[in-house]
Amino acid sequence: MNRAQKAEQFKQAAAARILVKDGPYGTAIQRLKLTETDFRAGRDFTRDQKGNNDLLNLTRPDDIAGICRQYLEAGADVLATNTFNANRISQADYGTEDLTYDINVAAAKLTRALVDEYSTPERPRFVAGAIGPTNKTLSVSPDVNNPGFREVSFDEMKDVYRQQIDGLLDGGVDFILVETVFDTLNAKAALVAVDEAAEARGEEIPVMVSMTLTDMSGRNLSGQTVEAFWHAVSHARPLTMGLNCSFGATELRPYVTTLAKITDTLLCVYPNAGLPNEMGEYDELPETTGRLIADWAEHGLINVVGGCCGTTPAHIARINEAVTGLPPRAIPHPEPRLRLSGLEAFAA
Repeated sequence: MNRAQKAEQFKQAAAARILVKDGPYGTAIQRLKLTETDFRAGRDFTRDQKGNNDLLNLTRPDDIAGICRQYLEAGADVLATNTFNANRISQADYGTEDLTYDINVAAAKLTRALVDEYSTPERPRFVAGAIGPTNKTLSVSPDVNNPGFREVSFDEMKDVYRQQIDGLLDGGVDFILVETVFDTLNAKAALVAVDEAAEARGEEIPVMVSMTLTDMSGRNLSGQTVEAFWHAVSHARPLTMGLNCSFGATELRPYVTTLAKITDTLLCVYPNAGLPNEMGEYDELPETTGRLIADWAEHGLINVVGGCCGTTPAHIARINEAVTGLPPRAIPHPEPRLRLSGLEAFAA
């Protein structure tokens, strides 16, 4: 089954029920309490590797596979790869840029194997190749004294994403997930990279897009509202549009409601386990998360739902229980109009 067919299978599954996405790798990896020696696994590096979670796809694949399995056992239908920072820009912090392609291939292959193991004709599972925003921004200068300065160009960012995307596709992912988008221009570079990869391969590559908000004003770091962001990326015809990270389900609800009304595609949201406490830890219990997500589902707001920072397999299991038997969001069909975006949305 090719990726276009997998996308159709995904749509059919999402039409029948609310699908469940997995939770974060970072939270699960922290619970393993790995040491520097564990991250290295006998390999020689010039810099410390503790905290380089993406490297674990190469050095401790069994640990990553174990996390995947926990999410599948909890009821996840969609597994993202452990590749949030598996790009040359982010890996440069660890001196492991040369391993970027290998990390992505390894992550995709191990996730693919487990998803195939758990898939059935009645309940197929899917693999989303996760690409994060990097630690650079195309929209905002890092130098307050030089507003026009950028640490990276659009073409450089696009090429960074293209290498990662090629690795994920070669490893066998079904879709590309452009997630935690704080900079719309970064996301556009990723979407161009997807288009170029699709053209080079002569195939359709389904893409999922997920925005993150930076404050309670409901905007990303680029300053766009959720509606303006949707106008900025809707041309890519994403398989899913949505939100992740930022806040817990309580704080995200009004923005989920906005997107549910305007996006003519599947809506995928994966909130944090509430807001962090003064120690930066997340205290929201799985039962609370499940109850909040059940309210979303009962009001017809979601098609795909999972967890982000602070959520665990127990949270995903509760989410799965909460949405089971509830109908998925009905996709709206807005009238054709000229829709533009700056910081705000505009419709002629």
